[in-house]
Amino acid sequence: MLYPSVDKLKSRIDSKYSLVALASKRARQLHEHGDEKLDSYTSHKAVGKALEEIAAGALTPVQQDASAIYEDEI
Repeated sequence: MLYPSVDKLKSRIDSKYSLVALASKRARQLHEHGDEKLDSYTSHKAVGKALEEIAAGALTPVQQDASAIYEDEI
């Protein structure tokens, strides 16, 4: 069984695309830096830990400024 459930994750993040983007960015941060936000995790892998943080409410999406210019846009 998948933990946390997709229904619980969808209650925190409105779209699957946003959920995947947030979880993948956080998983990379966990893998590279290891700065964990929760006291204990069920999962041993970075993606599972990122999903657990989202389900617990420790991670929320940040609205980006529409006028910001990023390196890949130049």
